[in-house]
Amino acid sequence: MKELFWEFMVILAYSKRTQWAVVLGLVSFLSFFVLEDYMVGNINLHSFPPILNDSIKEILVGKYHKAAFGSLFSFWFLAFKLYKRDKKRFYSHF
Repeated sequence: MKELFWEFMVILAYSKRTQWAVVLGLVSFLSFFVLEDYMVGNINLHSFPPILNDSIKEILVGKYHKAAFGSLFSFWFLAFKLYKRDKKRFYSHF
């Protein structure tokens, strides 16, 4: 078990593409939440009653959350694919 952990850490340390995919996934995830707070937090529709105003905000928040988790999982899936490719590349020499 220790060998698998250190193998994972060595490949992650030398694979810049995998590192970038993980970092970009986390950055995009956090930026979607910041963007959601900025865009939806200040919505005030004067022509709608307050009950509809709140429900529209909840719908928009749900869409931002789906986009945030979608970007996070897609970047992590890309990181996993790149990790497997780099693992083959690094250990093909031995």
